[in-house]
Amino acid sequence: MSPQKKYLTTTLPYVNADPHIGFALEIVQADTLARMWRQRGYDVVFNTGTDEHGQKIYQKALEEKKSPQVYCDEYAARFNDLKKALNLSYTHFIRTTDAHHIAAAQEFWRRCDKNGYIYKKNYQTSYCVGCELEKTDSELVDGKCPLHPNKSLEKRDEENYFFKFSAFQKPLLDLYEKQPDFVLPLSKMHEIRQFVAGGLQDFSISRIKEKMPWGIEVPGDPTQVMYVWFDALINYISTLGWPEDEKNFDAFWPGMQVAGKDNLRQQSAMWQAMLSAAGLPFSKQIVIHGFITSAGQKMSKSLGNVVNPFDLVKKYGTDAVRYYILREIPTLDDGDFSENRMRELYNADLANELGNSVSRIVTLAAKDAIDITHENISLSEKDCVAIETFQMSELLAIIWEDIKKLNKETNDFEPWSKPEKARVAFLKKALSILYTTSVRLSPFLPETSEKIQKATTGTIQKIQPLFPRLSL
Repeated sequence: MSPQKKYLTTTLPYVNADPHIGFALEIVQADTLARMWRQRGYDVVFNTGTDEHGQKIYQKALEEKKSPQVYCDEYAARFNDLKKALNLSYTHFIRTTDAHHIAAAQEFWRRCDKNGYIYKKNYQTSYCVGCELEKTDSELVDGKCPLHPNKSLEKRDEENYFFKFSAFQKPLLDLYEKQPDFVLPLSKMHEIRQFVAGGLQDFSISRIKEKMPWGIEVPGDPTQVMYVWFDALINYISTLGWPEDEKNFDAFWPGMQVAGKDNLRQQSAMWQAMLSAAGLPFSKQIVIHGFITSAGQKMSKSLGNVVNPFDLVKKYGTDAVRYYILREIPTLDDGDFSENRMRELYNADLANELGNSVSRIVTLAAKDAIDITHENISLSEKDCVAIETFQMSELLAIIWEDIKKLNKETNDFEPWSKPEKARVAFLKKALSILYTTSVRLSPFLPETSEKIQKATTGTIQKIQPLFPRLSL
């Protein structure tokens, strides 16, 4: 019997800047879930990649005096480098400039058009290049986009193709009614339901090629290119081989999508309407995480407070960065990054609690030349549910309470002062607890988990500290 299939995807970050800790949060959360699924025996497709079309990227390429493709090639490589830096297990890395994705996006367009959901008209609108989205007056604050207040809105007056988003109010509300946890957290489910219930406006899905040539050509109209959002969202199915590989697509779709809260409408309303227009099933679930601030301030290049995950990994190590992201940042809410706090957490949780516990028990067991094997242990159903419902921070807090409990028991019992029989019995029990802890930590801190499993199995030998203490 072949294993059950699971499909998980992050959003595709724009390649107009280096990777930042906000996307690191998204992809590490997704990686934790993908690792848990694999441990449960599922056949997992885990997708990520880069979004490479649109005016924002076209302008950045021109600024750097590069062709858009050369510019995208350089930045896409930097995002793919996250795989090694953060020890990620994704199986697919798609670029929206890939030839197959381009062909799939054009076929998707044709199907929506054939089904009567695309039309052409003249229109006027305010457009935020930062969001790559049209903005209605009700979405503006003091005439500015609230997400990009430093960018001037562009006034556009042109003839483009439109998607009949307004036709999908009832299908979307029916979807939300039928699946009340379609969006997590439930506060975001309530927000998108309210948005859709308030009425949907058709939106432009093309741009005049003469003005903005960096995009996928509209089928049958070489004067227009696809709007970047319409093109990029299709990656979630083109990565599965759609439309040619129907067998693979049917095996893995629908899937779960992880996105930031600035993607709520695009992922849980626009994309779902597009899927329906093309005659395809809705996504399985949309998980929305919050933003990361930096010492209480919104991250921005102008403030110079953008946190680079590669720099953090170089200073603290991969699993320390994964731990901070997963433990300190609320999984489905906003959180703050502070390097001082990261150092505190590193020393308190990783060096003192976990590292010290492993070092003490293993060193004592090595002195007694203890040899031990463990039963096959898998993640508990309770732990798996916590990960799948994105209660990752809460679960790590529970695991650390168990680590603290073992440290207290060790201090209270003082095995180093006990006769050999009592000492060995205690150490074997402690080794088993550490081994079980390593299994529970494996989706979160895979490298550390592997080290603990090796250190607590077989003939025990002294090991190097897992997390050398940092000077504050």
